[in-house]
Amino acid sequence: MLKEGDKAPNFKLPKDGGGEFDLASANGKIVVLYFYPKDDTSGCTKEAQGFSEKLNEFEAEGAIVVGVSPDSVKSHDKFKEKYGLGVTLLADEEKKVIQDYGVWAEKKMYGKTYMGVDRSTFIIDGKGKVVKVWRGVKVPGHTEEVLEAVRALKG
Repeated sequence: MLKEGDKAPNFKLPKDGGGEFDLASANGKIVVLYFYPKDDTSGCTKEAQGFSEKLNEFEAEGAIVVGVSPDSVKSHDKFKEKYGLGVTLLADEEKKVIQDYGVWAEKKMYGKTYMGVDRSTFIIDGKGKVVKVWRGVKVPGHTEEVLEAVRALKG
């Protein structure tokens, strides 16, 4: 399981609007990498809106914000357009990055057990090291907590 102090696994994934996001190309920047279960569901929408609303503040701290889910690029494009989201969304349909970051987990809902994405956020510093991890994220207040942690990195 990936933890604070570990080197962040590198990856390239297709992004909304076309093209790819390559973690290695973000070196020197702080990356807020958040994993979420599904486009256009209530919690995931609130989380994406929260990060989008604070995007200018993250960018002012030298950070980029990237969301990852198993949904397709087409789904991400619709999701972003429907809610006017500003964050970059990456499609991990094969769940490779989701597994590399240890967020593919057993979940329970209505008494049923299934596998899904554990809502999680990682802050990766400019040298590619994981400096902060949140697992089992509850959406209310999360964006502000992450922004404070990014500001603390800047000292």
